[in-house]
Amino acid sequence: MKVIVDLCVVPMGVGVSVGKYVAECQNVLQEAGLNHQIHAYGTNVEGDWDEVFAAIKRCHERVHEMGALRITTSIKAGTRTDREQSMQDKVDSVVEKN
Repeated sequence: MKVIVDLCVVPMGVGVSVGKYVAECQNVLQEAGLNHQIHAYGTNVEGDWDEVFAAIKRCHERVHEMGALRITTSIKAGTRTDREQSMQDKVDSVVEKN
């Protein structure tokens, strides 16, 4: 099953700046071959359900390996069964209506 996820991984207790941890999660998503797009407060990810959630698990593992003892993650996930839809399809649909 294909899924589009809005992901926000936040390491706790590591200070105010978390950019290096976000960058490491971006590396994980890249290594997994998943289409993803960073935005101001998270990352959109699309792909096969199992592959996406395995990559999210790996993000947690990597951030813990970097020294974060605690992580809080927000995930919004959407699936469709009537047709295939990409992140770009969703953006294009809104832009066309504007």
